[in-house]
Order: sequence, then structure tokens, then C-alpha cells
Amino acid sequence: MISEKRVESLRRRYGKRKAAAPSGFRRHGPGAVREKTKRPGDTREVIRRLFGYLEADRAGMLIAFLCVIVGTVTNLGGAYMLRPIINTYIVPIAGGKGDPAGLARALCLMGAVYLVSVLANFAQAKIMLNIAQKALRNIRNDLFGKTLELPLRFHDTHTKGDLMSRFTNDVDTIGMMLSSTLVQLFSGVLSLVGTLALMLYTSITLSVVTLVMIPVMMKAGAMVASRSRKYFSAQQSALGALNGYIEETVHGQKVVKVFVHEEIAKEEFGYLNDDLKDKQIYAQFFGGIMGPVMGNLSQMNYGLTACVGGLLCLLRGFDVGGLTVFLNFSRQFARPINELSMQISNVFSALAGAERVFQLMDELAEEPDAEDAFIPEPIRGDVVVDHVVFGYNPEKPVLHDISLYAKPGQKIAFVGSTGAGKTTITNLINRFYDIQSGTISIDGVDIRKIPRAVLRKNIAMVLQDTHLFTGTVRENIRYGRPDATDEEVEEAAKTASAHSFIRHLPNGYDTLLEGDGSNLSQGQRQLLNIARAAISKAPILILDEATSSVDTMTERHIEEGMDRLMADRTTLVIAHRLSTVRNANAIMVLEHGRIIERGDHEDLLAAKGRYYELYTGATELE
Repeated sequence: MISEKRVESLRRRYGKRKAAAPSGFRRHGPGAVREKTKRPGDTREVIRRLFGYLEADRAGMLIAFLCVIVGTVTNLGGAYMLRPIINTYIVPIAGGKGDPAGLARALCLMGAVYLVSVLANFAQAKIMLNIAQKALRNIRNDLFGKTLELPLRFHDTHTKGDLMSRFTNDVDTIGMMLSSTLVQLFSGVLSLVGTLALMLYTSITLSVVTLVMIPVMMKAGAMVASRSRKYFSAQQSALGALNGYIEETVHGQKVVKVFVHEEIAKEEFGYLNDDLKDKQIYAQFFGGIMGPVMGNLSQMNYGLTACVGGLLCLLRGFDVGGLTVFLNFSRQFARPINELSMQISNVFSALAGAERVFQLMDELAEEPDAEDAFIPEPIRGDVVVDHVVFGYNPEKPVLHDISLYAKPGQKIAFVGSTGAGKTTITNLINRFYDIQSGTISIDGVDIRKIPRAVLRKNIAMVLQDTHLFTGTVRENIRYGRPDATDEEVEEAAKTASAHSFIRHLPNGYDTLLEGDGSNLSQGQRQLLNIARAAISKAPILILDEATSSVDTMTERHIEEGMDRLMADRTTLVIAHRLSTVRNANAIMVLEHGRIIERGDHEDLLAAKGRYYELYTGATELE
């Protein structure tokens, strides 16, 4: 059985997050303005923002709702036509008199009225489907755009599966509401009002009997609806948590198998799956119970109305056609209520999904570029880090008074124990995070005054974790510079010593890669990442343990290519193997966020300090 400690860990990792953005954020979506933030969980605010995505198709919405009105009116009109037909044609025929031809004409007319109703309903369904899909397209565009704008800090603290759930499950529930539920709600209310008006016109006495049940129905509906909202919100959060766990587990299958974690993964998945099941039971129960409750109350109302109506026919001379029509309206009066109640589950599910979507949209994006930002042309790669202090949590610094410089064409290496702050320094140079104090400048310009896009375009990175996109080998290399020619792609591959193995692939540079390059070895994937950096022609190059996943023989093959790649570039190297930094112009030894030693390879060995211990103790850092 899964332990309580593990359960608590799962709750912390996948529990529902309620992150309301601070005031002054820039909303995404139609009508986006800079204003005081309203909590995404505010139902009225969620509805207002959803309707904002429908404003672009106001004309289509107007036509759709006109079709709803026509459909509802003709449907009610066709139902009321039964009264004159029964009284004028059916009753006389039963008594041996009547006009069969007139009955046929009346029935044809009623059929034509119903045909108009069918056509109107078909038209509104088609129009609303188009409008809803356009709105969903805009929502997905805004959601994806916001995802790309979010800082690295956000992606480091949120599971990919939960983010994917917002793009799929949550957006789909919104689509269901916009395409059908919205119109059905309007149609239901219109039918309710129209039916009530015709009931009053037909018989005030019977209408009073029917209306007695309305407060009962409304009270019952309100009681169920109040609980449905809460449970549907919990259901969507639990669904996102389960998707997050699935994504993590599937992505890390090799680690799961290496550490024989299958049974524990099953137990943890079972816990999250049971949690989703429990929340879905409550949500679906309270969402589905509305129909039966309303249906039973409707049947009670129908039976009571039939009894009273029969007495009116016997004692007050109420016409049979009127009683037939009224009983039909009585049942029809309950049907919109039933339909409205059945749509409540869709509404609450959609609102819960919309809340999660807007929570993501309301996350703070990276701060905009400074108003006085400018582009230093051309960037040569003179990097200076001056007395920098930084902490992912500002109250707990991980870098303390870091100062260093790298001249154009120089190679600066960072070595030290895991967690010493090596990668953090390179993240700051890219402005993935902003420093608390101190300055980082390139060519004498504070990087905070350089537009982020320009800054990052001039910095190429090769990370320890490889990532390739679905596409050809050529397209993956060209990702570093989309306008590169085929000749430049091949030259970059040669620089990274990747040309040789690429030529032996089934289709060479046009070989299709899928699943993050799963048909290549880890070393080959890394060589393509190096080629991607080579083609960018960025003056600054960051190698974050770029050869740690490459075997020794492969490393030897790429050393010459790496030297060519680093030529005339400012290179910052985070070293996994100390043997790779011996030719660096300067080596920075970090411990606990401080530079404790600096110098070239020979000087640091002669000093017999921490670097000497690392180098003589092992050629690799664990």
C-alpha cells in the first residue's frame, strides 16, 4: 500500500494550484487591457471573458439567436395549432360531422410550421458550431502564445501534463458549452417564457396549478447546482494532476525501469486515479441528478394538471382541444427546465475548465523590455559579470558576489560540485532569470537594456539534455538559423563532426526524426544539437556539460569540431569532465555559489587547492 508520506508528497506535487495574478497584469484575449485583476475563480468574470471571445462574430451570433427565436416560436405555434384542429375538425368528425379536406390542409400547414422550426434549428446549430470553433481557435492561440511568453521559472515549477490538460480537456469542455450548451440555455429560457405565455392564454386556472410547482423546481435545482460547481472544479484539477503524472512517468520510462519503480508508479497512479474517480462520481452524480429530480417533479405536475383539467372539462365546459394543448404545454413547460438542468453539468464543467485556462493566461509573462532598450551592433561577445547576487528565492541567495569577464574569442570554464551555481550563471546571462543586485553586461551594455530576443539570438546554447523536434535532420539543424542554406547546414554538421553519421542515415539529411530523435543514439542527438548551435553564428556560446552524455570515443571525434565551433566566439563551458577544460583561458572554481579559485589549468594545479583536489581525485565530477 502507498504510504501516508507518499500520499502527502503527491498532494503537494499535484494538488490544485490557485494562483491569482497580481493586479496590473495584461490580460490575453479579446478586449485585453491593463486593469486591476479580478480573481479567475469569479464566475461572472470567467463568463465575461468567455463571451469576449464571441464578440468577433457578433453578426453570426445575432443570426444564430434569431434562428433560435424563429425555431422556438414556430415550435410553440405548431403545438398550439392542435387546439383549433381538434376543436374544429377532430371533435366534429367523431360526432359524425366534419371536414376531412380541411383537416388535411390544417395538418399540412402545421407540418410546414414544424419544417420551418427544423430548418431554423439546423441553421443555428451550424452557425454556432462555426462561431464556437473560431472562439476555441483564438483561445488556443492565446493560450499557446502565453505559454511561450512565460518565464523559465514557471515551466520549472509546473508539470507538462497539467499544461497539456488545459490545452485539451479544459478547452474541449469550453467548446462543448459554446457550440451547444449556450444556445440550448437561450432556447430553453425562450421556450419556458413562450410556453408560460401560451399556458396563461389557454387557461389561467390550470396555469396557476402548474406554476405552484415552479418554486419547488427552482429550489431543488439551486440546491443541486450549488454543489455541482464545486465538484466539477475539483474534477478538472484532478484530471490535470493525473495527466501530469502520466506525462512524467511515460517520459521517464527508462528511469522507472532502471530503478524497478513500476509497482510504486502503479500505486501512485492508482491513488491519483482513485482521487479523480471519487471527484468524478460526485461531479457526475450532482450533474446528472438534476434531470431525474426535475423529471419526477414534472410528472407530478403533469398528473395534477390532468386531474384539474378533466374536472374543468366536466364542470366548466373547458374545450377538449384546450385541455390537450395545455397538457402538451404542461409537459413542454417541464422539458426546458429538464434541458436546462441537464446542461448545468456542462456549464459547470466548462466554467471549471475556463477558470484553469484563464489562470494560465493570467500568469505573469517575462517583464517587457526596458523602454530605453537598444541593440548594440554588432555584438562582439565581451561579457562582464560584476558583483552579481542572485537567488531563485530572493531571501535565499545561491550566488554570492560573482564577478568575472570573458573577452571576445576567450574560453571560460566553470567547474565545481553539483549545485555550486554553474548553470545558474549561464541562465542569468541569457536572462532566463533576472539578478537581484550587481550587473551583467555585453560589450559594455547592461543586458537589461538589450531586448531579450536580440540577446538570446546572439547566444547559442548546447545543453546536457538534448531535445530534437519532429522533422528532418536538416530542419533540426536549421532550427538554429531558419534562413540557413543547405550548404550551410552541411557545413555546420561538419563543424560538429555530425556529417559522417548523417550520411549513413537512411535518407541522409532528409531522414525524419520522431519522438525526440529516438532513432538516434544519445551521442548522435547531442552532435545535432552542437550543429544547431554552430549554424546560429552567435558570437557567444554556452556549453552546459554538452559532452557529458557522449562516450569517450565520440568525445574525441568532436573535440576538433568543438575547437572549430569555439573559434572566434566567446565560450562559457560548464565542465563535467575536467579533461575538457585544460585549454580554457580561465577556469572558475565554484563552491556554494562563490568563486573560490580562478586561473588557467597550470596555475590552478600549481596552487594545489580545490581544483587540484578535483583534478587529481577524479577526471569527472559526479
